[in-house]
Amino acid sequence: MSTPPTPDPNAIRHALRRVMDPEVGVNIVDLGLIYKIDAQPGELYIEMTMTSPACPLADMILDDIDSVLDPMVPPEVEIRVEIVWDPPWSPDKMAPEAREHFGWKK
Repeated sequence: MSTPPTPDPNAIRHALRRVMDPEVGVNIVDLGLIYKIDAQPGELYIEMTMTSPACPLADMILDDIDSVLDPMVPPEVEIRVEIVWDPPWSPDKMAPEAREHFGWKK
């Protein structure tokens, strides 16, 4: 029996840059919503947060993640996306380019 493929975390992170937070127009990676990408043989685990527990577009963002990852991850690889609230999201988690988009200085 062959070993299930292991997704490439860098390729996954790059692909997730195509998922936008529609409220702010910045991708979820640069916005700092992706906390962890763990790739093991046959499994891809993504730990992420939202800008607020009351985010009305969480389901849309999760659907967009599925749309981006499904074509690139083989079907025998289980994809698990977990939304966590600790640590809470804050603007300091944003990439410098994203902060600049809003005109914020670090």
